[in-house]
Amino acid sequence: MTVLRIDSSIQGPASASSELADVAEAEWTAVRPGTSFVRRHLGASPLPADAWANAIHGTFTPEDQRTEEQRAAVALARQLTSEVRDAEAAILALPLYNYGVSQHVKAWFDLVMAGTPDPTERLLDGKPVIVLTTRGGGYGPGTPREGWDHNTAYLRRVVGDIWGADLMVIERELTLAGVSPALDSLIDTAELMKKAAHEAATHAGRTLAAR
Repeated sequence: MTVLRIDSSIQGPASASSELADVAEAEWTAVRPGTSFVRRHLGASPLPADAWANAIHGTFTPEDQRTEEQRAAVALARQLTSEVRDAEAAILALPLYNYGVSQHVKAWFDLVMAGTPDPTERLLDGKPVIVLTTRGGGYGPGTPREGWDHNTAYLRRVVGDIWGADLMVIERELTLAGVSPALDSLIDTAELMKKAAHEAATHAGRTLAAR
């Protein structure tokens, strides 16, 4: 089995989303020890910021008239699309940044969509996918920033509704408790949320790998 793993945190070894992905991957490989992983870390190795525009313009330009930048972008888009299409499952660690989908993650989604002639193609049709998303603050009901999370709904829409994945979303909030003094009073709550997210990642890795 081939699993696509995408990481996107800019926090390196301190990443909460990658930590959850590691938990899910460990459980996955325990159930399916022969699993092969295709990996991309969008935070450590970002995609070119101009690649999407070049891929779009290149697609609508006759091949023999494309610029070198357009040729490279079209090839990159098709490669990224193939990685998604060819995967039998996926683990996607995609944290919230600045209230939404980060620039480097959006570039990945845009390029994957640019790499197929049909932007509504169900690239992950029926395949098990774990999306792990983390947020530094609190965005739940009753909090001052309720409704400010413009990340999670987008991920559900694209990965689940457009790409057709058998989707499991795991969320963790308050990852900055203990780091930001403004969240010191919520450290206990944050620890409970971390525990619940890790348990959910364990369950997801084990359960989806068995399907």
